[in-house]
Amino acid sequence: MKQLSNEVSSEVSVVIPAYNIRSYLMPALLSLQQQTLSSFEALIVDDGSTDGTAEAAIAFAKGDQRFRVLRKKNGGLSSARNHGIRHARSDYIALLDGDDLYSPDKLARHVAVLQQKPEVGVVYSASQAIRDDGRPTPIRLSGKPVYADPLIALLCKNFIGHGSNAVFRKRIFEEVGEFDESLRSCEDIDFWLRIAAVRHWQFYRDPQVLCKYRVRPSGLSFNVERMHFCQMQVLESARQRSPETVEPMLPTARAYAYRLLARLSLSAGDRDQAEHYIGQAWAEDATIFYRDPRSLITLVSVKLMPVANVIIGRLLGRASSVHK
Repeated sequence: MKQLSNEVSSEVSVVIPAYNIRSYLMPALLSLQQQTLSSFEALIVDDGSTDGTAEAAIAFAKGDQRFRVLRKKNGGLSSARNHGIRHARSDYIALLDGDDLYSPDKLARHVAVLQQKPEVGVVYSASQAIRDDGRPTPIRLSGKPVYADPLIALLCKNFIGHGSNAVFRKRIFEEVGEFDESLRSCEDIDFWLRIAAVRHWQFYRDPQVLCKYRVRPSGLSFNVERMHFCQMQVLESARQRSPETVEPMLPTARAYAYRLLARLSLSAGDRDQAEHYIGQAWAEDATIFYRDPRSLITLVSVKLMPVANVIIGRLLGRASSVHK
């Protein structure tokens, strides 16, 4: 690997939370080395790993001075992200989970938008799902919001999609606060909702697929009960911040939340739970099933679960934590 000079200029700080992901970490780091924008710093935050993740990261960083390893006691994903951002030296922050991948132009395209458009606070792109073993799947997230107003859109669906997609201004982190470390799920959507609530930052979508996110059985979103609790907590927090905007949308927002829980239950093979959550979604706002194709697909899949299990297995190789 190429050695850089002691003075490393960085236009963007990439924060990489890493907890027991040694077998996935190297491809993520290599995807950073292949960026067309070379002026970045990469902060690998080892969150108390016990599988050699920290040692692998330290060995990698010795060959490239743009990479630094920060070690801390285990505190969860939000804690690791916050720790990395606090140590970041750039004006822009990129998030990359340690088992995901960037396309070569990811940083260059997003940083260019932030430099050219001061009204934009968060940039993200379309993305592609990959299997646990790194092979591609047909699952693609366009990132298109379901409503024009980003606050209303985020109440219903996380259009950013996953934790490895956004690049944002560091000053926003200082303005709206850190990732909520009390949340064990949905911490990213809570953060985006807080940004949308201040009303003076735009979200910018790049339609190109610029990152790949890995679906794994051990993903945080696979705990359906925990996600249910966190979803409702996040919606209530959003209501308290912006009651006039959020309260009229709550039935629809809850319908989308229950639809997501039904999809997760479907992935886990729990038909009774999937039936329960899809029924809850229908009771909250049945219109989502004819306005949103993904919601309709989830409804049909729950009703035809044996067939859906076969399809999911073929797409992802096995039951997965698809949560987008």
